[in-house]
Amino acid sequence: MALCLVQSTLAERVAYKSAAYPTFADWKSSCAELPANRVLLRQAATTKLETALPDFEEVSNALLAAFELFKSGSMESAANWVGVKPKVTEFFNTNRAYFLKPPISFQPFAQKLQVPAGSEVIFHGDFHGDIHSFITMLGSLNQTGTLDGFRLAKPNSYMVFLGDYTDRGNYGIEVLYTLLRLKLANPEQVFMARGNHEDVQMISNYGFLAECQKKYATNFKPAMIGRLYDFFPVVIYAGSGTDFIQCNHGGMEPGYLPGALLDAKPVVAYQLLGQVTGGSFLAKHTDLLETADAARRAFLKSTIRDYTPLTPMSPLINGFMWNDFTLFSSEPGLGYMQGRGFVYGMAGTRIVLDASAGAKASVRGVFRAHQHSSAVNPMMRRLIAGNGLFRHWQEHDSQAKANATTAVLHRECKLEHSAVRSLKDGSVWTFNVAPDSYYGRGNTYKFDTYGVLRTGDVFTDWKLRVVNQVVPILKPLPAGQ
Repeated sequence: MALCLVQSTLAERVAYKSAAYPTFADWKSSCAELPANRVLLRQAATTKLETALPDFEEVSNALLAAFELFKSGSMESAANWVGVKPKVTEFFNTNRAYFLKPPISFQPFAQKLQVPAGSEVIFHGDFHGDIHSFITMLGSLNQTGTLDGFRLAKPNSYMVFLGDYTDRGNYGIEVLYTLLRLKLANPEQVFMARGNHEDVQMISNYGFLAECQKKYATNFKPAMIGRLYDFFPVVIYAGSGTDFIQCNHGGMEPGYLPGALLDAKPVVAYQLLGQVTGGSFLAKHTDLLETADAARRAFLKSTIRDYTPLTPMSPLINGFMWNDFTLFSSEPGLGYMQGRGFVYGMAGTRIVLDASAGAKASVRGVFRAHQHSSAVNPMMRRLIAGNGLFRHWQEHDSQAKANATTAVLHRECKLEHSAVRSLKDGSVWTFNVAPDSYYGRGNTYKFDTYGVLRTGDVFTDWKLRVVNQVVPILKPLPAGQ
């Protein structure tokens, strides 16, 4: 009850109200009129884009309210920061940015979310501008009573989104606006991890900047979007008691270890990454390099080094936002894929998870997204066969069955696809990307997926429920469209 009162007080203090869309029903109705992304993918790039937000002022007001929330919520108190709290004149000054002149420092940070046993934490992977799947998800949560409009109605319920909200889809601004409405209604229960596309460089190259310029012309304020991303943690450690799941978009980042953050007293706490010390980790944990792809060891040893982040991709990419995982237990514990980043196998991941423990707390696994393809490949086959959720390194799976059909993956590889799944210590789970996208079109699936994690008194009692829904706007489309 105390948490609910704090939530209400903070939400009321921010005092955000939308004149255009006062209720979720209003917003849902407007979004339902938008054509599917899959329809727009077949049209010329010069086609005018429809939007449920014709005036950027509606977005701007939500952004300003969110900035006020970040400045006055749990981030505001120095007691909630492990180590140094960011400077008010830099991190919390939304008129300045690392990508504006004169620049300030880029300051990525980690977050802890400690919830009571018996809580429900809802997870969703990439949206990539798919507002129809997002609205379908929220509609279903309203039907079950988890949500009342945009407000979480069930006690001890939370939402964690795993990054890549825009780009490669035409409704990125609608997706971001929906996230803001959820955050403003539930200040300390809704959290957004920062994906590799939450980066001003990426949105310039992969469609979101072009989308907003088409919709708003000179009224668009891209710097406001770029600053919003700076308030998204690159990793969220969500857990109960002393057990936590690493929740992020990409993969492992051994240059930051969360032990002190996890042991901190506040149930919502933060820590700046500061210098990323991957090189020091590799020197101390020589067994990680021993698990690596032999042909890549010299490259890995010279490339993984200590550095201070200047941007999300320089001087090295941030691993929480970018890195990947192997699919099969027989693959090396550490490798590299050109154009994507470092790839962690089962043995390498276990080493980093063990090193991430605090004096009392443990990191039991990883929930993430990111590793998707618009073409059919072994990962997408497993995501679809797993009903939108894939646990890496499953016991009966193998490289020999890399391109197996769904039927073979179920029958011979015993790939997990049940509605309720148990968590395994050291496991990595990838959530699928929303279907009204070029990923869904290329892989011919029409269902969206979210997960509901229910924590227990001990980690072995935790359960993950997988929810699939066909997105209504995709039903009339021919197969493969």
